[in-house]
Amino acid sequence: MEQVRIRIGGDGAWLELERTDEEHWRITADWCSSLTADFTAFIGVEEAVDFTERMRSRVGDPLGGRFSAAVTPGRNNPLTLKAERVDDGYAFFVRLTPNGHDEACCVQLEIGPVPAGELWETFDTAHAALVA
Repeated sequence: MEQVRIRIGGDGAWLELERTDEEHWRITADWCSSLTADFTAFIGVEEAVDFTERMRSRVGDPLGGRFSAAVTPGRNNPLTLKAERVDDGYAFFVRLTPNGHDEACCVQLEIGPVPAGELWETFDTAHAALVA
């Protein structure tokens, strides 16, 4: 199994998804070392492939604007990204729900603009590793 890692953001605020085994991912987020999240989520291979395809499509669209993408369908979704076009990149509003539970404490953070080309490359690399 090839290691798959998706990281969005910079030093101040970032989100990382890292596959730990075939259908489990470590989701880690940090905002200025003040607000953090770190948990394991069940994300099937098909869901991960679909998510990376949708993200590549959206951030690769030169006319793309605002969009939202959930990593998994349904109520038990551990991660939702809302993106807003800013110049040549996207700023993100991230909602993390550990274990997908409505009653769990959710983490919400903003990630400053990331260049669209950098995002596309990140999701393209992850997609290639998932379908290999």
